[in-house]
Amino acid sequence: MRAGRHAGDPEGLALEQARGVEARKLELLALEDGLFSLHGVLDPVGAGVLRTALEPLAKRSGRHDGRRRERRLADALIELAQHGRPANLQVTTSLETLLSATGASSAEVEFATPFSVKTVERLACDCTLTRVLLSPESVIIDVGRGRRVVSPSQRRALHHRDGGCCWPGCDRPASWTDAHHLVHWVRGGTTDLGNLILLCHRHHWMVHEGQWQLVKTDDGRLLTIRPPVLFEQRTRAPDSLVA
Repeated sequence: MRAGRHAGDPEGLALEQARGVEARKLELLALEDGLFSLHGVLDPVGAGVLRTALEPLAKRSGRHDGRRRERRLADALIELAQHGRPANLQVTTSLETLLSATGASSAEVEFATPFSVKTVERLACDCTLTRVLLSPESVIIDVGRGRRVVSPSQRRALHHRDGGCCWPGCDRPASWTDAHHLVHWVRGGTTDLGNLILLCHRHHWMVHEGQWQLVKTDDGRLLTIRPPVLFEQRTRAPDSLVA
């Protein structure tokens, strides 16, 4: 019935679609616990475009992927937003945080709440980074220049060598990956091809914030080591293993 009505009233259909576009809205609201609530309205065309982009990214990424569909869609949205756009961040932090000192504070970036040094390390693996370093008294003691940690020529070489995400079993192509330091440059790791691999957004997060370990063997294979059971129990949502 709806399709028939539209067939007989093309101008009405065009007007309805225009109104749908005008009705688009998106709200990102901060919650009391530091999380954010995302709420919005999309017209059918916009929703179709978004779903078409998100669905391939929201597929499970291997046999260890126990995320619910809602979590996978949220991760896919973040991955889509950063695709092809390495982070350009001004990170405000303390020297103690960069060195992971006991009792160190978190770091901050524009438009976000404070987050841990683990996240700073992940973002700093492959981004344009400008650091604002604070003393214990919150006085600015250094403003470092933005710099691209991985050069364009190194990225081309990584794309050619790795072909995509290096996590065993992952099928993300190279264009959907970040460069990851096996030994982070904060801890003295070098930014050369021998210390760099490609990881997709999901697996890059797992290595840093998720506390998984990647070990490179003498023959060049990558072994994955799960985080401690206690850590997984503390971070996993009660229904995270439900399909």
